[in-house]
Amino acid sequence: MAFSGKYEVESEKNYEAFMKKLGLPSSTVDKGRNFKITEVQQDGQTFTWSQQYPGGQSITNKFTVGQECEMETMGGTKFKVTVKMDSGKVVVDFPNYNQTSEIVGDKLVEVCTIGGVSYERVSKRVA
Repeated sequence: MAFSGKYEVESEKNYEAFMKKLGLPSSTVDKGRNFKITEVQQDGQTFTWSQQYPGGQSITNKFTVGQECEMETMGGTKFKVTVKMDSGKVVVDFPNYNQTSEIVGDKLVEVCTIGGVSYERVSKRVA
């Protein structure tokens, strides 16, 4: 499917300002700064979305579009959410911010927004 693949971070915009607005502890901010790989498996409307961090740590969220599920944030907070699909974008309303993810060419483009501050991460498909 369109999202399935392994992606490596290519560029980021506004990371520090976004993390400051979220109010995360510096250890979590540093962990996210070193984040490099996202792996997505898509089977129709069902996704397995994994993020790998240096040192072997990872976060994996599994969800089906339109059904409530439990997800985990980078900071380790678990929450319930219903993931939506809007014009080809995966939309998740995290507890403190909104995230959209879409495929543009062979890139995964993720945009997170909180209180007028947006962070964009672009990752290139490597597998």
